[in-house]
Amino acid sequence: MSSSEILIKARNLTKKFGSFTAVDHINFEIYKGECVGFLGPNGAGKTTTVRMIHCFWPLTEGELYVAGFNVSTQACEIKRIVGVAPQEDNLDPDFTVIKNLQVYARYFDIPKAEATKRAKELLKFFQIKEKQDVLISELSTGMKRRLILARALINEPQILLLDEPTTGLDPQARHIVWDEVRSLRKRGVTIILTTHYMEEATALCDRVLLMDNGKIIEQGNPSALVKKHIGAEVLEIDNDEKLLQTLKAEFPAARFEAFGDRIHVFTMQPHGVFERFLERNSLTHVTIRNANLEDVFLKLTGRRLRD
Repeated sequence: MSSSEILIKARNLTKKFGSFTAVDHINFEIYKGECVGFLGPNGAGKTTTVRMIHCFWPLTEGELYVAGFNVSTQACEIKRIVGVAPQEDNLDPDFTVIKNLQVYARYFDIPKAEATKRAKELLKFFQIKEKQDVLISELSTGMKRRLILARALINEPQILLLDEPTTGLDPQARHIVWDEVRSLRKRGVTIILTTHYMEEATALCDRVLLMDNGKIIEQGNPSALVKKHIGAEVLEIDNDEKLLQTLKAEFPAARFEAFGDRIHVFTMQPHGVFERFLERNSLTHVTIRNANLEDVFLKLTGRRLRD
Protein backbone atom coordinates (compact mmCIF):
# COMPACT_ATOMS: atom_id res chain seq x y z
CA MET A 1 0.00 0.00 0.00
CA SER A 2 1.73 3.15 -1.17
CA SER A 3 1.77 6.40 0.80
CA SER A 4 2.60 10.02 0.09
CA GLU A 5 6.06 9.64 1.64
CA ILE A 6 8.83 9.84 -0.96
CA LEU A 7 11.33 7.06 -0.24
CA ILE A 8 13.59 7.34 -3.31
CA LYS A 9 14.28 10.55 -5.17
CA ALA A 10 16.47 11.11 -8.23
CA ARG A 11 17.36 14.42 -9.83
CA ASN A 12 19.33 14.59 -13.09
CA LEU A 13 20.60 11.09 -12.37
CA THR A 14 23.32 10.21 -14.87
CA LYS A 15 25.69 7.29 -15.36
CA LYS A 16 28.41 7.22 -18.01
CA PHE A 17 30.81 4.46 -18.93
CA GLY A 18 33.55 6.26 -20.81
CA SER A 19 31.87 8.05 -23.71
CA PHE A 20 28.69 5.97 -23.41
CA THR A 21 25.80 7.45 -21.43
CA ALA A 22 23.79 4.59 -19.92
CA VAL A 23 21.46 6.79 -17.84
CA ASP A 24 20.87 10.29 -19.12
CA HIS A 25 19.77 12.96 -16.60
CA ILE A 26 16.59 11.24 -15.41
CA ASN A 27 14.22 12.41 -12.66
CA PHE A 28 11.87 10.20 -10.70
CA GLU A 29 10.32 9.63 -7.28
CA ILE A 30 9.23 6.38 -5.66
CA TYR A 31 6.84 6.37 -2.72
CA LYS A 32 6.93 4.21 0.39
CA GLY A 33 5.01 0.96 -0.08
CA GLU A 34 4.88 1.33 -3.84
CA CYS A 35 5.81 -1.32 -6.38
CA VAL A 36 7.50 0.31 -9.38
CA GLY A 37 8.73 -1.41 -12.50
CA PHE A 38 11.56 -0.18 -14.71
CA LEU A 39 10.88 -1.38 -18.24
CA GLY A 40 12.81 -1.01 -21.46
CA PRO A 41 14.70 -2.80 -24.21
CA ASN A 42 18.16 -4.24 -23.58
CA GLY A 43 20.56 -1.39 -22.93
CA ALA A 44 17.83 1.09 -22.03
CA GLY A 45 19.42 1.90 -18.65
CA LYS A 46 16.99 0.22 -16.27
CA THR A 47 19.45 -2.17 -14.62
CA THR A 48 22.06 0.58 -14.36
CA THR A 49 19.50 2.76 -12.56
CA VAL A 50 18.66 0.00 -10.09
CA ARG A 51 22.34 -0.65 -9.42
CA MET A 52 22.88 3.00 -8.57
CA ILE A 53 19.99 2.82 -6.11
CA HIS A 54 21.73 0.10 -4.13
CA CYS A 55 25.14 1.77 -4.43
CA PHE A 56 26.66 -0.86 -6.70
CA TRP A 57 27.75 1.79 -9.20
CA PRO A 58 28.59 5.41 -8.34
CA LEU A 59 26.75 8.29 -9.95
CA THR A 60 28.42 10.28 -12.71
CA GLU A 61 26.16 13.30 -12.24
CA GLY A 62 23.01 14.28 -10.37
CA GLU A 63 21.58 13.33 -6.99
CA LEU A 64 20.00 10.17 -5.63
CA TYR A 65 18.51 9.73 -2.16
CA VAL A 66 17.23 6.50 -0.65
CA ALA A 67 15.20 6.80 2.58
CA GLY A 68 16.83 10.18 3.10
CA PHE A 69 20.36 8.82 2.67
CA ASN A 70 22.67 10.11 -0.05
CA VAL A 71 23.92 7.19 -2.17
CA SER A 72 27.23 8.98 -2.75
CA THR A 73 28.11 9.40 0.94
CA GLN A 74 25.90 7.01 2.95
CA ALA A 75 26.14 3.70 1.14
CA CYS A 76 26.43 1.61 4.33
CA GLU A 77 23.18 2.99 5.73
CA ILE A 78 21.38 2.28 2.46
CA LYS A 79 22.66 -1.28 2.10
CA ARG A 80 21.32 -2.17 5.54
CA ILE A 81 17.73 -1.40 4.55
CA VAL A 82 17.79 -2.75 1.00
CA GLY A 83 17.42 -6.30 -0.25
CA VAL A 84 18.81 -7.13 -3.71
CA ALA A 85 18.10 -10.00 -6.07
CA PRO A 86 20.47 -9.52 -9.03
CA GLN A 87 20.08 -10.99 -12.51
CA GLU A 88 23.18 -13.13 -12.25
CA ASP A 89 23.64 -16.26 -10.15
CA ASN A 90 26.12 -15.17 -7.49
CA LEU A 91 25.41 -17.86 -4.89
CA ASP A 92 28.43 -19.37 -3.14
CA PRO A 93 28.95 -22.83 -4.69
CA ASP A 94 31.01 -24.04 -1.71
CA PHE A 95 28.10 -23.68 0.71
CA THR A 96 24.86 -25.54 1.17
CA VAL A 97 21.55 -23.87 0.48
CA ILE A 98 20.89 -22.85 4.08
CA LYS A 99 24.53 -21.91 4.66
CA ASN A 100 24.28 -19.38 1.82
CA LEU A 101 21.51 -17.61 3.73
CA GLN A 102 23.20 -17.89 7.12
CA VAL A 103 26.50 -16.47 5.88
CA TYR A 104 24.79 -13.66 3.98
CA ALA A 105 22.91 -12.72 7.16
CA ARG A 106 26.23 -11.92 8.86
CA TYR A 107 26.60 -8.84 6.68
CA PHE A 108 23.59 -7.42 8.51
CA ASP A 109 24.76 -8.47 12.00
CA ILE A 110 21.80 -10.83 12.35
CA PRO A 111 22.40 -13.27 15.24
CA LYS A 112 22.99 -16.86 14.16
CA ALA A 113 19.82 -18.26 15.75
CA GLU A 114 17.65 -15.55 14.19
CA ALA A 115 19.38 -15.99 10.82
CA THR A 116 18.68 -19.73 10.88
CA LYS A 117 15.04 -19.12 11.80
CA ARG A 118 14.56 -16.65 8.96
CA ALA A 119 16.39 -18.87 6.50
CA LYS A 120 14.17 -21.87 7.23
CA GLU A 121 11.02 -19.77 6.92
CA LEU A 122 12.15 -18.39 3.56
CA LEU A 123 13.17 -21.80 2.23
CA LYS A 124 9.78 -23.16 3.22
CA PHE A 125 7.97 -20.32 1.49
CA PHE A 126 9.92 -20.74 -1.72
CA GLN A 127 9.39 -24.52 -1.53
CA ILE A 128 13.05 -25.51 -1.40
CA LYS A 129 13.29 -26.44 2.30
CA GLU A 130 13.94 -30.08 1.41
CA LYS A 131 17.12 -28.90 -0.34
CA GLN A 132 18.49 -26.92 2.59
CA ASP A 133 21.48 -29.22 3.15
CA VAL A 134 22.54 -29.77 -0.46
CA LEU A 135 25.23 -27.88 -2.37
CA ILE A 136 24.30 -25.18 -4.88
CA SER A 137 25.52 -27.35 -7.77
CA GLU A 138 22.68 -29.79 -7.10
CA LEU A 139 19.97 -27.15 -7.61
CA SER A 140 18.07 -26.56 -10.83
CA THR A 141 18.16 -23.12 -12.44
CA GLY A 142 14.71 -22.36 -11.05
CA MET A 143 15.71 -23.38 -7.53
CA LYS A 144 18.81 -21.18 -7.66
CA ARG A 145 16.64 -18.26 -8.71
CA ARG A 146 14.28 -18.83 -5.80
CA LEU A 147 17.21 -19.06 -3.39
CA ILE A 148 18.54 -15.72 -4.62
CA LEU A 149 15.14 -14.19 -3.90
CA ALA A 150 15.08 -15.76 -0.44
CA ARG A 151 18.54 -14.36 0.26
CA ALA A 152 17.36 -10.86 -0.72
CA LEU A 153 14.76 -11.05 2.05
CA ILE A 154 16.98 -12.34 4.86
CA ASN A 155 17.50 -8.83 6.29
CA GLU A 156 13.74 -8.05 6.18
CA PRO A 157 14.41 -5.01 3.97
CA GLN A 158 12.42 -1.80 3.73
CA ILE A 159 13.22 -1.67 0.01
CA LEU A 160 13.47 -4.71 -2.24
CA LEU A 161 15.25 -4.46 -5.61
CA LEU A 162 14.40 -7.26 -8.02
CA ASP A 163 16.40 -7.35 -11.26
CA GLU A 164 14.59 -9.72 -13.66
CA PRO A 165 13.29 -11.71 -10.64
CA THR A 166 11.51 -14.52 -12.49
CA THR A 167 13.84 -15.15 -15.41
CA GLY A 168 14.19 -18.90 -15.88
CA LEU A 169 11.27 -19.80 -13.64
CA ASP A 170 8.37 -21.99 -14.69
CA PRO A 171 4.83 -20.60 -14.34
CA GLN A 172 4.27 -22.20 -10.93
CA ALA A 173 7.47 -20.75 -9.46
CA ARG A 174 6.78 -17.38 -11.06
CA HIS A 175 3.42 -17.16 -9.32
CA ILE A 176 5.05 -18.08 -6.01
CA VAL A 177 7.30 -15.05 -6.45
CA TRP A 178 4.35 -12.87 -7.40
CA ASP A 179 2.49 -13.94 -4.25
CA GLU A 180 5.49 -13.03 -2.11
CA VAL A 181 5.81 -9.62 -3.78
CA ARG A 182 2.14 -8.91 -3.12
CA SER A 183 2.55 -10.03 0.50
CA LEU A 184 5.52 -7.72 0.97
CA ARG A 185 3.62 -4.79 -0.54
CA LYS A 186 0.82 -5.33 1.97
CA ARG A 187 3.42 -5.08 4.75
CA GLY A 188 4.62 -1.74 3.40
CA VAL A 189 7.83 -2.87 1.69
CA THR A 190 8.79 -0.68 -1.25
CA ILE A 191 9.58 -2.82 -4.30
CA ILE A 192 11.46 -1.92 -7.44
CA LEU A 193 11.77 -4.41 -10.25
CA THR A 194 13.10 -4.65 -13.75
CA THR A 195 11.42 -7.14 -16.03
CA HIS A 196 10.93 -8.07 -19.65
CA TYR A 197 7.63 -9.77 -18.81
CA MET A 198 4.90 -7.23 -19.44
CA GLU A 199 2.35 -9.52 -17.79
CA GLU A 200 4.49 -9.45 -14.65
CA ALA A 201 4.68 -5.67 -14.63
CA THR A 202 0.93 -5.38 -15.11
CA ALA A 203 0.21 -7.87 -12.32
CA LEU A 204 2.55 -6.37 -9.74
CA CYS A 205 3.33 -2.72 -10.39
CA ASP A 206 1.49 0.36 -9.18
CA ARG A 207 3.53 2.31 -11.73
CA VAL A 208 5.99 1.56 -14.48
CA LEU A 209 8.78 3.79 -15.79
CA LEU A 210 9.54 3.02 -19.42
CA MET A 211 13.14 3.73 -20.39
CA ASP A 212 14.86 3.90 -23.76
CA ASN A 213 18.34 5.14 -24.63
CA GLY A 214 18.99 6.09 -21.03
CA LYS A 215 15.92 8.31 -20.64
CA ILE A 216 12.48 7.86 -19.09
CA ILE A 217 10.11 8.21 -22.03
CA GLU A 218 6.82 7.43 -20.26
CA GLN A 219 5.52 6.51 -16.83
CA GLY A 220 2.25 5.72 -15.11
CA ASN A 221 -0.10 3.01 -14.00
CA PRO A 222 -0.02 0.05 -16.44
CA SER A 223 -3.76 0.07 -17.14
CA ALA A 224 -3.79 3.83 -17.60
CA LEU A 225 -0.90 3.65 -20.06
CA VAL A 226 -2.68 0.99 -22.10
CA LYS A 227 -5.81 3.14 -22.26
CA LYS A 228 -3.78 6.25 -23.15
CA HIS A 229 -1.64 4.77 -25.91
CA ILE A 230 -3.53 1.78 -27.29
CA GLY A 231 -7.19 1.68 -26.34
CA ALA A 232 -9.40 -1.24 -25.39
CA GLU A 233 -8.93 -3.86 -28.10
CA VAL A 234 -6.55 -4.94 -30.83
CA LEU A 235 -7.56 -6.62 -34.09
CA GLU A 236 -5.05 -8.98 -35.70
CA ILE A 237 -5.62 -10.14 -39.28
CA ASP A 238 -3.68 -11.54 -42.23
CA ASN A 239 -1.83 -8.94 -44.27
CA ASP A 240 -4.11 -8.38 -47.25
CA GLU A 241 -4.00 -5.09 -49.20
CA LYS A 242 -7.69 -5.09 -50.18
CA LEU A 243 -8.78 -5.85 -46.63
CA LEU A 244 -6.39 -3.22 -45.31
CA GLN A 245 -8.05 -0.54 -47.43
CA THR A 246 -11.48 -1.64 -46.17
CA LEU A 247 -10.30 -1.39 -42.58
CA LYS A 248 -8.79 2.05 -43.11
CA ALA A 249 -12.10 3.25 -44.52
CA GLU A 250 -14.01 1.70 -41.57
CA PHE A 251 -11.59 2.95 -38.90
CA PRO A 252 -10.03 6.18 -40.21
CA ALA A 253 -8.65 7.17 -36.82
CA ALA A 254 -7.09 3.76 -36.10
CA ARG A 255 -3.39 2.99 -36.11
CA PHE A 256 -2.24 0.17 -38.40
CA GLU A 257 0.94 -1.78 -37.97
CA ALA A 258 2.21 -4.55 -40.25
CA PHE A 259 4.38 -7.17 -38.59
CA GLY A 260 5.39 -10.18 -40.65
CA ASP A 261 2.32 -11.50 -42.43
CA ARG A 262 -0.10 -9.98 -39.92
CA ILE A 263 -1.68 -6.55 -39.52
CA HIS A 264 -2.46 -5.15 -36.09
CA VAL A 265 -5.23 -2.55 -35.84
CA PHE A 266 -5.30 -0.30 -32.78
CA THR A 267 -8.29 1.89 -32.02
CA MET A 268 -9.30 4.13 -29.16
CA GLN A 269 -12.94 3.20 -29.71
CA PRO A 270 -14.62 1.10 -26.98
CA HIS A 271 -15.01 -2.67 -26.82
CA GLY A 272 -17.25 -4.15 -29.48
CA VAL A 273 -16.34 -2.13 -32.57
CA PHE A 274 -14.28 -4.93 -34.06
CA GLU A 275 -16.97 -7.53 -33.34
CA ARG A 276 -19.55 -5.42 -35.16
CA PHE A 277 -17.20 -5.07 -38.12
CA LEU A 278 -16.73 -8.84 -38.30
CA GLU A 279 -20.48 -9.40 -38.19
CA ARG A 280 -20.71 -7.50 -41.49
CA ASN A 281 -17.58 -9.01 -43.02
CA SER A 282 -16.83 -12.73 -43.15
CA LEU A 283 -13.10 -13.10 -42.44
CA THR A 284 -10.80 -15.92 -41.41
CA HIS A 285 -7.63 -16.00 -39.34
CA VAL A 286 -8.83 -13.09 -37.22
CA THR A 287 -8.02 -12.43 -33.58
CA ILE A 288 -9.58 -9.83 -31.31
CA ARG A 289 -7.79 -9.43 -28.00
CA ASN A 290 -7.53 -6.97 -25.14
CA ALA A 291 -4.86 -4.31 -25.51
CA ASN A 292 -1.97 -4.79 -23.08
CA LEU A 293 1.23 -3.28 -21.76
CA GLU A 294 3.31 -5.08 -24.38
CA ASP A 295 1.47 -3.11 -27.05
CA VAL A 296 2.48 0.09 -25.29
CA PHE A 297 6.07 -1.10 -24.97
CA LEU A 298 6.35 -1.91 -28.68
CA LYS A 299 4.63 1.30 -29.76
CA LEU A 300 6.99 3.51 -27.75
CA THR A 301 10.25 1.60 -28.20
CA GLY A 302 9.72 -0.08 -31.59
CA ARG A 303 10.10 -3.68 -32.70
CA ARG A 304 13.78 -3.54 -33.66
CA LEU A 305 15.90 -6.06 -31.77
CA ARG A 306 18.41 -4.65 -29.29
CA ASP A 307 21.72 -6.26 -28.32
